[in-house]
Parts: sequence; structure tokens; C-alpha cells
Amino acid sequence: MTDAAAILRRHQSLKNQRLNSVETVWRDCFDYTFPLRGNGLSGAIDTANSAQEKQARIMDPTAADSCGILASGMMDGLTPANSLWFAMDVGDETDEERRWLDDAAKLIWENVHLANFDAEAFECCLDMGIAGQFALFIDEDRERGGYVFQQWSLGSVWVASTRADGRVDIVHHEYELTAEQAVTEFGEDNVPERIRKSYQTKPDDTFTFVHVIQPRAVYAVGGKLSKNLPIASCHIEVSSGTLVRESGYHEMPVVVPRWLRVPRSIYAVGPMYAALPAVRQLNEMLVMETASMDIAVSGMWLAVDDGVLNARSLKIGPRKVIVAADKDSLTPLNTGADFNLSAEKTAQLQAQIRKVLMADQLPPADGPAKTAYEYSVRVAMIRKVLGPLYGRLQAEYLKPLIDRCFGLAYRAGVFSPPPQSLANRDFAVRYVSPMARAQKLDEVDAVRATFADAAEFAKVDPTIIDELDPREALRIVREGRNAPASIQRKPEEVEQIRKAKADAQVQSQQMQGAMAVQQAGAEAAVTKAAAAA
Repeated sequence: MTDAAAILRRHQSLKNQRLNSVETVWRDCFDYTFPLRGNGLSGAIDTANSAQEKQARIMDPTAADSCGILASGMMDGLTPANSLWFAMDVGDETDEERRWLDDAAKLIWENVHLANFDAEAFECCLDMGIAGQFALFIDEDRERGGYVFQQWSLGSVWVASTRADGRVDIVHHEYELTAEQAVTEFGEDNVPERIRKSYQTKPDDTFTFVHVIQPRAVYAVGGKLSKNLPIASCHIEVSSGTLVRESGYHEMPVVVPRWLRVPRSIYAVGPMYAALPAVRQLNEMLVMETASMDIAVSGMWLAVDDGVLNARSLKIGPRKVIVAADKDSLTPLNTGADFNLSAEKTAQLQAQIRKVLMADQLPPADGPAKTAYEYSVRVAMIRKVLGPLYGRLQAEYLKPLIDRCFGLAYRAGVFSPPPQSLANRDFAVRYVSPMARAQKLDEVDAVRATFADAAEFAKVDPTIIDELDPREALRIVREGRNAPASIQRKPEEVEQIRKAKADAQVQSQQMQGAMAVQQAGAEAAVTKAAAAA
């Protein structure tokens, strides 16, 4: 039986671990970009009203704007909504298997983007750039069907791992429900007595729950009951320690990818961590500049208390008469402020922030429609900037996301019946997103350049062309450019076409031979007639 008290003790331990590891850094990173998104960090619960004060202390929006551009670049390069960004393989597929896998991948992709994925994933990518990780919950929409995605704020999520490689597989999500929501969600018989009473008298009172998701040490292979599934799910009311629901999942329903892991920690930091010193310096400098602007506009004065002019009660302003014994009793002072130096340093720091957050290399995705060349340049930029990170995102974000979506769709029966040959075979995910395709374009360019060079060398030695396999080269180019598999003819069709060409060539040769014999006979007859004459 699940020990709710033990789970809550570990929950508190995980809170202390995150607090000592990254919480202060995350809070600073959010405070200088999007303060409201750091809600819950360091125990601070902000509202839009209270966060407005923090927002007002941000003197320059360069960091926030750069993080937004980085998030757009990640979305555009990893999971674009306008093109299929993944496929599924099982190895040595037959044509029937390939068609089923392609149809399944397309169906998943369509339903992912028909759901709320694009909105939630953008906020996830925003948190990735600022804090270095995010938590995305994936489930089925039990009311309308399809998928539903929830981006859990980092302030409400604590993680751990049972794996030697440190990949996150334990997630604690703390959330609040009103008494009415709790009764509706879990049933009146399953909630504590205090919630039942509040439901009758004060249904809008809120209560804190924790949702714990972790692997089960013992489970039934192929089990159907939720308590026998590989991933355990427990909802606990925190104040009373009451287990209000226990169930499970077939796959890990939460993906928690990370940017740059903190050594000896399960948590990570993002590029905003590296930009934070420049952001702080820029903000402080602009605070001083604003104060200097006040002096520069209103002026700074030297007043002499000469018995007539009282410097303590003197007020400078338009249409005021100032009484003084001497005109030198009140003189303006030079502030010594150099706004040119301030502007130069501001531009330098802004450029540094954009560089660290990669905004200078990731042009905005909005604006007029791009040509194919412009889009290829953008993809190349995304690949250059995010390429080193792509491997980790594949393992910690895209692969678990697709595994979860495939499992939900398969169990819901939305696919057509698969071929019997696919039974008990694991599929591998092949990424065909713009970033993945961009990584293959180097191979395509290398193949094309090799054949171009071989054509030049063939002018000296024609036999050198025999060393290259044009069919294999065409396959690499087709796959690298992600051309549809439908353009590739089946082997039997190729054989028929080649046989028809060979038959046509033989027939043409036979006709040419017959015409040559007839022409030779005619020429012989003409010659014979001429000799007889």
C-alpha cells in the first residue's frame, strides 16, 4: 500500500534540494525577464498585481525579447506546425509496413498540432531559455478526445531520478484546488473531512495537493488496471496527508528536458544564466542614467544663503521669482554626466546579451513570407546555434513526447489495424524537422560536390566515374532533402521499366538492321542495273 507520509517526507526533501541547487538563480533569471513566470520560486507566490512592481524594475527589455526570439527559434527548428517533423521506423520495413508507419506518424503529428501543443510548447521553450528546463504533461482529452498538453510552472515542480544516467523519471507537482474542484475531481468520499465540510459551507476555499509520478518497482507486464501499470501516479492532500487517488500510466506522461545540467544536481540552467551579469549591469546603469536624466532636465544649482535667499526653502521652476541679494547667489552647476558614454555602454551590453541568448543569430520568424532560400538560411542559423543541444532535446524531449502520444493513440484505437508483421517490434523515431534536415544537408552537399568533382576528373580519365554509385547517391540526396517516399518506384516497377526499355532497344536495333539490309539490296540492284546498261 502506498505510504502517503513517506511520499510527503520525500517531497519536502526534494524542495530543500532544489532550493539549495538552483532556485535563487532561477528566480533572478525570471525577475529580469518575465517575473510572473517565476511564480512559486523561493516560496514567493505572485499575482499579476504584485509582479507588476518587479516588471517595473526592469529598465531594458533586451533580455526578455532575446529569450522570446530564442523560444521561437527552438519551436521553428524542432516542432514546426507547418511540416511533419518526425517519422517512425522499425528497420527493414516492407512497403506495407512503411505505409502504416507513415500514416501513423502523420496522424500523431496532425493531432498534436490540433491540440494546444503549440501554445504550451512555446511557453516551455521560453522557460528553457530562461531557467534551462521545463515540465510538459501529456495526456488524452477525456471529454473531447485527442491530446491535451499542460505546461507546469517550474515553481510547482520538483524532480528526481532513479536512473544511473540521471534522466528525470520522478516528478512531484504541487497544485491547488478549491473544495468544490477537489470533490468534483476525486469524489466526496475520497477527500478529507475538512474538504467535505468546506465544500458545504465555503466551496471556494483552496487546498494544496501534490501529484507524484514515478516508476513502480513492481508492476504487471501488460497489465490493464491502473495500479498495475509501470508508472505510478498518486494525488495527496498535503495538510492532512490523505491519499485521494492512486492510478498509473503506461508511459512517463511528463517530459523534463534540460539545457545545461548543474554538476552533481538533477537540475539545469539556461543561457540566461550566462547573460545574467550583463543584464544586471545594464539594468543598474540605466537606473543611474534615469536619475542623471532628472538632474539634466531640471538642472542642479548652487545657492548661497545670504540672508535674502533662503536655500532651504528655495523652489526652482517656470514663472517663479527668486529674490536674491546678488545674481551670483544662485548659479547652475555642471553635473559632469556623459550620456554619450552611457549610450555606448548600453549598446555594448545589449549586443552582449543578444549574443549570449543567441538572438543575434536567430532572426525573428514573423514578417512577410520567406523565399525557399531565406528559409534555408534561417534553418542553417538555427542548426548552427542549437545543433549541440539537439541531441539532448531528442533524448529528453522529442522521443518521450512521441512515445507518449503514440501509446495514447494506439490504445484509443485511432490507427488502422497494423500489419501482423509489426507485432512485438519496437519502433525508432526518425526526426525530419527543419533542424534534423539541416543536419543532413551537409551530407547531401558533400555527395553533390563529389559527383561534380568526379565529372571534372573524368575529362582526364573517363573510367573514374565507375567508382561512384549514383543510385546510392540518389538515395542519400532524397532522404537528406526529405522527399516523399512515394516518388521512389517499387523494385518490380523499376524492373518492368528497364525490361520495356531493353525490349524497345532490341526492337529498334532489329528495325535498323532490316532497314540496312533493304538499303543494301536496293543499292545492289541499282548498281546491277547500271552495269547492264
